[in-house]
Amino acid sequence: MITGEIKSQIDKIWNDFWTGGISNPLTVIEQFTYLIFLKQLDDKQLLIEKRANMLGVTTDKAIYTPEQKELRWSSFKDKDPEVMFELFTRPQRHLNDVTVFDFMKTLGKDGGAFTEYIKGATFMIPTAKLLDRVVQQIDKLPLNNRDTKGDLYEYMLGKIAEAGTNGQFRTPRHIIRMMVEMTQPKKDDTICDPSCGTAGFLVAASQYIHEKHEDWFMEESFRNHYNKNMFNGIEIDPSMMRISSMNLQLHGMENPTLIGNSALSESGAISSQYSLILANPPFKGALDYDEVESSLLAVTKTKKTELLFLALILRQLKLGGRAAVIVPDGVLFGSSAAHKSIRKELIENQQLQAIISMPSGVFKPYAGVSTAILFFTKTNSGGTENVWFYDMQADGFSLDDKRNPLITEEQLEQSFNNPDSVAVELNGKSDIASILSEWAVINTQQTADNHQDRTQKSFLVPKADIVANDYDLSINRYKEVVYDNVVYEKPATLMADIKAIDSKRQQAILDLEKMLR
Repeated sequence: MITGEIKSQIDKIWNDFWTGGISNPLTVIEQFTYLIFLKQLDDKQLLIEKRANMLGVTTDKAIYTPEQKELRWSSFKDKDPEVMFELFTRPQRHLNDVTVFDFMKTLGKDGGAFTEYIKGATFMIPTAKLLDRVVQQIDKLPLNNRDTKGDLYEYMLGKIAEAGTNGQFRTPRHIIRMMVEMTQPKKDDTICDPSCGTAGFLVAASQYIHEKHEDWFMEESFRNHYNKNMFNGIEIDPSMMRISSMNLQLHGMENPTLIGNSALSESGAISSQYSLILANPPFKGALDYDEVESSLLAVTKTKKTELLFLALILRQLKLGGRAAVIVPDGVLFGSSAAHKSIRKELIENQQLQAIISMPSGVFKPYAGVSTAILFFTKTNSGGTENVWFYDMQADGFSLDDKRNPLITEEQLEQSFNNPDSVAVELNGKSDIASILSEWAVINTQQTADNHQDRTQKSFLVPKADIVANDYDLSINRYKEVVYDNVVYEKPATLMADIKAIDSKRQQAILDLEKMLR
């Protein structure tokens, strides 16, 4: 977790970008990312040189040649702002002459996952003064520690949510963490987010493993799996690909598998490859049938992206694979044939385990739509017996546009680390601890004998009831509302009370008139 001092540094960098003429939040993030990466390259080169000096020889491939010294962070950061700016923007003087910025594009796979997606990158810092100001501030950031540099980048990414522009927004990090805690990534999992955005789900899964299972890293086979195969993302937006790859890299995942493509397209036909999928797919999108991979239409013939992504996730999962997916409420009760067919598929042919209904304010200020989280396992042979419903009414933040915290950071952390101890204390402010606590119980004793009281936030619904309701999965279909018995006075009594009040009013007027004589 980053300190207030580091937050202040990031806030200042963000404000400098804005006052310097870059007002698009995604552009700010991209330019910040490029500069962070350039500093990382120089730090790696310094490490290579240090190792060579100590051992007298090194097998490490140098990043910069001696002739490219002026392109290194440690060199240009101390130059005059105008000289530094020219190193980033000068026209090419000869074939081998490149700018500091263009040098990144020449690295290919040698620069890690990030440089594979940098071909379309553009340097957009408009003035030497702004470049110098941002470089000097980045130079002071603590980028040597994996956790710190990952956290500070996450804090910068949080600015996208605050800006709420371009339709780009991030799933709240506490919601992501709750989903990861509930799915509990395993040692041999191959994890994917088919609409990865800034890679928040993949980062959270990685952090869960480091926090809960640091001992796994003692095994070489797991380290190889973690570094090469465990984390996978698909994203159509090139800008988000660059941001997500940097986010993963700063969190210690040097070689994640990132695919720059539409997950729903014919060219993206990945099948039975992942054992855990965590996703918040695009809502309210629509595609033409000829743009969609044909096997998805066989599951649910629709143009709606939220339904197509569910079909996609089922296809991408291995047999026995798990998924936690955020969907708009309409998926749960929509009456079209496509809506019903995907729900029937989850209930009859797969194992639907849980539905957490979230309040509409969770995605504010940029979206007020009500959402839910589906938890299911791919079986291709059914297995749904009882579906656990939870009516989340609070997530620890105000549900208005400001999203102010209602609980402390310590209480939020306790919600994940020791949910049983704070579930009652946080009731009314945050349901996360209660969800995690009850989920642990449900997983060990999922029978119709417990959690039958449908007046509570949490209850089980037998499959037969869902089938009888035409596969409707809306929580309001099953939750029972208890109405308070309000007793009203008889009309005659009310009239008498009104007359008494009127009499007092008349007397007050008479008393006032006497005082004014």
